[in-house]
Amino acid sequence: MRAAMQTKLGIIGGSGLYDIAGLANPQWQEVASPWGAPSDAILTGTLGGVAMAFLPRHGRGHVHSPTSVPYRANIDALKRLGVTDVISVSACGSFREDMAPGDFIIVDQFIDRTFAREKSFFGPGCVAHVSIAHPVCTRLGDACETAARDVGVRVHRGGTYLAMEGPQFSSMAESRLYRSWGCAVIGMTNMPEAKLAREAELCYATVAMVTDYDCWHPDHGAVDVATVIATLTGNSAKAAQMIGLLPRLLETDRAPCPHGCDRALDHAIMTAPARRDPAALARLDAVAGRVL
Repeated sequence: MRAAMQTKLGIIGGSGLYDIAGLANPQWQEVASPWGAPSDAILTGTLGGVAMAFLPRHGRGHVHSPTSVPYRANIDALKRLGVTDVISVSACGSFREDMAPGDFIIVDQFIDRTFAREKSFFGPGCVAHVSIAHPVCTRLGDACETAARDVGVRVHRGGTYLAMEGPQFSSMAESRLYRSWGCAVIGMTNMPEAKLAREAELCYATVAMVTDYDCWHPDHGAVDVATVIATLTGNSAKAAQMIGLLPRLLETDRAPCPHGCDRALDHAIMTAPARRDPAALARLDAVAGRVL
């Protein structure tokens, strides 16, 4: 087990969340990554004594589509800044009657239906396989649940997030299919983000903010952007309040993750040392430097 280190909380803001208020010593930092440019500069500072880094997933002004988000660069950049824990705040549609617009869901599983994105830091020259059987960190989920309840949000613990490619919303047939699979919510951005966070040995949790009922609900029409944006406004205000409460729930001195998120690469790398590509290893310096 590694010794305690300083907590640095990374927040990835989804649609409607492009900034974070209340940081002490705020500074937008450009971070260079061998995986390309991140979605935007990263806002750093401290909140409640805890170091924090905020990254708007779509960029300020919402310039990236779900497919064009540079997921690898984003996770790599957060890792380079010393982030230890990542909380994704994401707008989603609901497949369940009891998960209504305005509710938050602390997701615990994913189904990845995306197909046009790079999904791993590893590949030819350095092959690795990590487990995502349990893709989110329970410790972070506990903190998010407590903080959301404390600001008066109706919170649901657990649920499967269906990640679709987008940018279009679902067809009726797709919506009904995913609902029949037992999925709780649908979104376009948490994959491959969660997979990459695990490869980078970062604890990761998702707070899904429900904006609509997708298109399956008989009493609601097809998803339209105007309705989504109206709900997003309220959700984003609640999310900002939730984030403000997280520092008191997370220790400044961070012990090794009890679930092993920060040791995901211990036995993951398959390529023999003599056969590893130096160029591939150079790109992995932040993500996998601990084991390489």
